[in-house]
Order: sequence, then structure tokens, then C-alpha cells
Amino acid sequence: MNTPSFASASLYVGDLNPDINETQLFEVFKQIGQVASIRVCRDAVTRRSLGYAYVNYHNLTDAERALDMLNYSDLKGRPMRIMWSQRDPSLRKTGNGNIFIKNLDKAIDNKSLYDTFAVFGNILSCKVSFDEVGNSKGFGFVHYETGEAAEEAIKKTNGKLINGKKVFVGLFVAKKERQAQEENSPKWTNIFAKNLNKNVDDAKLKELFSSFGNITSCVIMKDENGASKGFGFINFNAHEEAKAAVDTMNGKEFDGLQMYVGRAQKKGERERDLKDMFEKLKRERMSKYQGVNLYVKNLEETVDDAKLRQEFSNCGTITSAKVMYDDKGVSKGFGFVCFSTPDEATKAVTEMNGKMLGSKPIYVALAQRKELRHQQLVQQHALRQNGMRMQQAQATGMPGGPMYGPGAPVFYQGPRGGFVYQGVPRPGYPVGFQQPRPGYPTAYRGQPRGGPGQRGGRGGRGGRGGQVYPGIKYNANVRNPQQQVQDEMDPNDRKQLLGEALYPLVEGYLKTQDKVDLAGKITGMLLEIDPQETQSIIDNPDMLRKKVAEAIEVLQAADKE
Repeated sequence: MNTPSFASASLYVGDLNPDINETQLFEVFKQIGQVASIRVCRDAVTRRSLGYAYVNYHNLTDAERALDMLNYSDLKGRPMRIMWSQRDPSLRKTGNGNIFIKNLDKAIDNKSLYDTFAVFGNILSCKVSFDEVGNSKGFGFVHYETGEAAEEAIKKTNGKLINGKKVFVGLFVAKKERQAQEENSPKWTNIFAKNLNKNVDDAKLKELFSSFGNITSCVIMKDENGASKGFGFINFNAHEEAKAAVDTMNGKEFDGLQMYVGRAQKKGERERDLKDMFEKLKRERMSKYQGVNLYVKNLEETVDDAKLRQEFSNCGTITSAKVMYDDKGVSKGFGFVCFSTPDEATKAVTEMNGKMLGSKPIYVALAQRKELRHQQLVQQHALRQNGMRMQQAQATGMPGGPMYGPGAPVFYQGPRGGFVYQGVPRPGYPVGFQQPRPGYPTAYRGQPRGGPGQRGGRGGRGGRGGQVYPGIKYNANVRNPQQQVQDEMDPNDRKQLLGEALYPLVEGYLKTQDKVDLAGKITGMLLEIDPQETQSIIDNPDMLRKKVAEAIEVLQAADKE
């Protein structure tokens, strides 16, 4: 076979059984040649196989032989679909050399399609589209290495019989581009008619619209029992005929029902139109009720709409009052009251919030959208969690949260709220790390922020018995825990989040070096680098290993002093 010019010794293996793992693939592909690596791609959360893998050989010849000998061979009940791994996404996205085939016989599978179209040129990928139960959808795709091969395939096969069915073969057009062409084209001929009487059949529908022009097809849609669904489609020979039918028949009464007639739309186009319509209505409602709609909770079960309206009627003109109920008709304990002006709504919040209604004090506030309430709850929860961590850090002398792990670092708390080394950098030390001072304790608890007699540590004077470690200089401008929590929530200061992501990676790498006890120290050191560089370390395993190795050297050098 002709090897693609861009090919490496890497193969894509698709259509795999979800139970297939790397070991099983290795047993198959090692028969061809020496395998360098195999990776089954998995879901990041569930770790379930995504049904495809990458197999890398040490040399290109073995990869070519594997493609020739193993493509479409059966593995646990499914034929493997193998093709060259395309590292350059532009080759996949441009569509150059890609053709689309439709009206395929249901018996044609991937291998049959490949064998049919391989005579026209080197195929990069070939696939028949199947539904969720494994039945062919009647169309497929063939991607050639060159546009010339694709054009030759279209020329020789378009309109020809394959397995007794006349197929359409043309250049592949991306779905978005195809939809845009259809929607922007003024030459539509297919129309949709709904709200039809159930006794209207194909013949009756055709007769109804035949006066507008030559109808090429007309069908009433039916359910599984053969009964009319009350709508159908009519396709005219010319756009002008279809447009005249829509203009004349839309809204016209037929057999006692008022019909809707319009341009037929694809499912995706209808969904986008409906989504746009609902978003518009949502914005209108938000604008209409902004500042006037109140949320009331902690209601007794006996409070109904009338009672709710009565209680709030002294605050202004009420446009609506509603208590929310579950599907069994039991009050959910909350409701909404809408006033005519924002001033009236503000007055109601001031006067009614905390007021006893029956035996319960009610809570009244401006109503908020569900998304906004959820976002605020998440932020409040994060603030509480970070506050607890900082209180624990202040009480124990160790940074809070899982990012530092067991064992206290040899850092003091610096002006940016992190734990850093103090001292003059020496030549040879990595950028971003500072040399530790000799004689620093490997752990300390409850150090005060000043000398004896000053408040610090765990809220007592001078921490634990006023103990102060010599050589440690405390910065009077160090932020308090509350201020630090606020800064951590700032998008420009994500040190806490970076640490929580970084610590497990550092710990995992140090386990291989039998130095896991250094995970907390090294994580703290890496967090003092520029946040963007820290993020790069998290994303790049090679950079992580390099930086951790540098940090180990720093710590070892400090221990020798």
C-alpha cells in the first residue's frame, strides 16, 4: 500500500469493544512487530473506554503491515477499524479529499465500503454510520489522502448501483456549513403543514395543495399503528410554488381546524429557533419582573395564594401571588409575590422579612434566577471552607487544605500569604526558589506575629508560652486570614486552587522516588513561582518532573549546610 506522506509509526484503532484494554491490544499487535506503546483513550471521570486507542510501533514498516493485516479483523465480536493517526487536526477539519456516500444498502459495513472505494486512491479513513444498536444508517464517509482521488471516486461512483441500490456520492460538507447553506438559500421547495384532521391522507393533502404547482412528493406522517400524526410535508418543483402555498394556506381553516403551513426546517434549525425564542421570552420576563418579584419562604402548609396576597396587600399593588405545590398538592413552603413597582417591593422586604405568619417567621427577599442563586451558594461554601482551613492553619502553624499534605514545611508566612524560604539566593539555585536559612526548624506550631507579649499564634499572647524562633522575621503587613480568603477568591490569585491540584501530582511523582515526605515542602516551593508557570507545571508532566527534581536538589543542598 502507499504510505501517507504525513504518517508516523502511530496507528488509530477504532470501533473497539468497551472491555478491551491495553494488554489485550498488545497481544494482538505484538504479532506484527515490536510495539513501542499502546494507549486506550478513556473518559476522564468514569475511566471507561471511549472505544478507540493509539498503537505506536518502533518503525514505520511494522505499522504498515499491521494496517494491512489487522484492519477490520475481529476482536471480541467487533471488527477493528485501523487507520493512520493524524496528529495534524487541520487534515481532519479541512475536509480535503473527504467524500460522503448516502443511500447505502444496510448490509454494507466498514470493510465493504473500504474495499469498494480503495481502488481510487489511498484511504486515510473509512466509516459507515451506525445507530446505537448497530444498524446502518445508510450513509458513510471515505477520506482520501488527496483531493484528486476523491474527485475520481465521485466521478466513477455517483449515481451507480452498489449492492443493488443507486448511491449518491459527493464532496463532504460540514454540518454547520450545510445548515448555513440551506437556511440562507432562498430557493426552498419543501413545506410543512400541521394541525390537520386525522382523516386527511396523502391523496387528500396532495389534492389540497395541487393548485399551487407541480408536487414532487407529499406525505402524511404516521405513528407505529399507521394513524395520522396530524402533520405532513409537501415538496414542490419550484420555490415560487412553495412560497405561494405558504402565503395562501397558512392560517386557513380546513376540515374544521386552522392549519399552520410554513417552510420545512431540519431538526437542528427548529431546535435553534425554539431555543432563541425561549431565551428571548426569558430575557423579557427577567426585565419585566426585575426588582418587583419577591421570594417568600418558611410558609406554613395552610398558607395559600389568597392568604399570601392578603398578608402583603398593605405594601402596594400586587400583580400576582403564588404558593408553590408539589405533584401531590402539598405546599413546598415557599412562594412568590410580584408588585407593580420596585418601591413597593422594597417596602415589602423591609416590613415583611422576619414577620410572624401563623407560627413561623417568614423570609422575604428579591427573587433570583436559579443559576445566580446556585453561583452564590457555591461562593459562600468556598468562603466557609477556606475560612476553616485558614483558622486551622493559624491554630496549627501549618497551611490548611490538602495541597500541602503531612509534615510542616521549613517556610515562614510571607507577605503574599504563602510559605517561602528567606535568604539570599545562591548561584546555581533554580529560578523561583530561595535558599533556606541555616538553623530553621523543620516544623513549628503557633508562632506569634511579634515578640513576647504581643498577640499572635492561637489567639493567646505570644503563641505557645510566647515562644519565638530566632532568626525569623515577621512581616507586620502579612494579610489576615479573612483578607487572604478574599484574595484567593479573586481570579488573579488562585494559589489555593493551584495547590490543591498540584499536591497530588507532586506526591505521586515523589512516591516513585521514595521521597513522599517532601511533598508538602516542594508543593509550597512551587506555589511561590509565577501562577502562570505553576499552571504550566500542572499541565506538563515533563516540566513537573524537572521542577520537582530541582526542588529536591535545593532541599538536599540546604540539609548539607
